[in-house]
Amino acid sequence: EQPLRVAGFDIYPTVSIGAVSTEGGPDAADAAELLRRVELAVEQAKTAGRGGAAAYGRALETDSLSRLAMEADLRNAFVRGEIEPFYQPIVNLITGAVAGFEALARWRHPKRGLVPPDEFLGLADEMGLMNDLGLLMMTQSARQLAEWLHRHPGAGKLFCSVNLSVGEIERANLVEDVARIIAESNLPKGALKLEVTEGDIMRDTAHAAEVLTRLREAGASLALDDFGTGFSSLSYLARLPFDTLKIDRYFVLTMDKDEGSAKIVKSVVNLGRDLSLEVVAEGVENAHLARLLLDANCHYGQGFGYAPALPAQEAEVYLNESLADGTAPIKARSA
Repeated sequence: EQPLRVAGFDIYPTVSIGAVSTEGGPDAADAAELLRRVELAVEQAKTAGRGGAAAYGRALETDSLSRLAMEADLRNAFVRGEIEPFYQPIVNLITGAVAGFEALARWRHPKRGLVPPDEFLGLADEMGLMNDLGLLMMTQSARQLAEWLHRHPGAGKLFCSVNLSVGEIERANLVEDVARIIAESNLPKGALKLEVTEGDIMRDTAHAAEVLTRLREAGASLALDDFGTGFSSLSYLARLPFDTLKIDRYFVLTMDKDEGSAKIVKSVVNLGRDLSLEVVAEGVENAHLARLLLDANCHYGQGFGYAPALPAQEAEVYLNESLADGTAPIKARSA
């Protein structure tokens, strides 16, 4: 770990070590088996962080088999229809009524029950399944939104947001798929909202601008997600065809304690209004934050103070209650 001088720079190498003993039984004396076991050990050392060490044990076999089983289950989950969108309400801060939903992927495992997204989204990315997941989420969410609009004409301009995964904006057939989904669902223009991160845009701004323009022409509306957390460029924002800015939940959660966060939130809201963009604040956990956002003239709020992501049937109940009395049943408004 001593520094090495390379091309005028100090390089600080680290080493991850996996160890195995030959005293693990007759099969442990075989060279190929020893290599297999020590590879498991070194992978375990790497997952613990840089510069770690780990010794082989039977638990590593269990972990390895569990991952293989998880991968097989996840591939089959798409075929068996176990992946589905849950819907988190997005609420008009002025009226208190539900304005739309964000669709978030959930996995109903036949044995494990509801698998948290942080346990399978990373694996789906590693397995190259994110484009399949994105197409599934858009298709199911568009159909569900179309059903709600048909059954509840009073819902007006109800929308549903779907996240584009990292790199999905570069997928060859994305625009064609979005146009087909909107046409098949007979959705109003702008009802399907696609959320894109700054990182995706900055990889190739010219290409992103072209794709975003075509997506909007296909009938989708567009939201810039987690605004302020990346290398924001106002020139990009002025040139790209976004309809909505989403403020990252970190700034919202800390705006009542941190003056800097409060100023950032107000600045983003003002910027959005000046550019005729709607602004959605994530992370609304209580009535106090909802009040601060309303005072800042923010358009919409989203967070656990209103509701978590809900299965389709529960989300429709939530929508019904909002339509019945003109406001959503929101904890944040009465807490």
